[in-house]
Amino acid sequence: MEVTEIRMLRWMCGHTRLDRIRNEVFRERLGIVSVCEKIKEGRLRWYGHVKGRQETAPVIAVETLNVEGRRSRGRPKLTWEERIRQDLLELHLSEDMIHDRCSWRRRIKVKDF
Repeated sequence: MEVTEIRMLRWMCGHTRLDRIRNEVFRERLGIVSVCEKIKEGRLRWYGHVKGRQETAPVIAVETLNVEGRRSRGRPKLTWEERIRQDLLELHLSEDMIHDRCSWRRRIKVKDF
């Protein structure tokens, strides 16, 4: 995903890889943060929204839903819960921080250049 993003940023600026300009230069010039970081921010925003809901909410029921059947062969796909756990570790956050909405929003917000 990042490769495609950088390729588009280079194209917008009229440069190619042969010009040997670092990716950070394009991000700073255009004032754009990584798409992956924005996706992580949205994922954590949704997580905070779900955890703030009441126990009777349908979203909570879906979160604890157990699907029957077998997975396909090969490496197992990363689940939403595992991805959220990784994001929380990366940003040094815990589930308890969700209850302070202003602080949570400030900590998950991706800083622009």
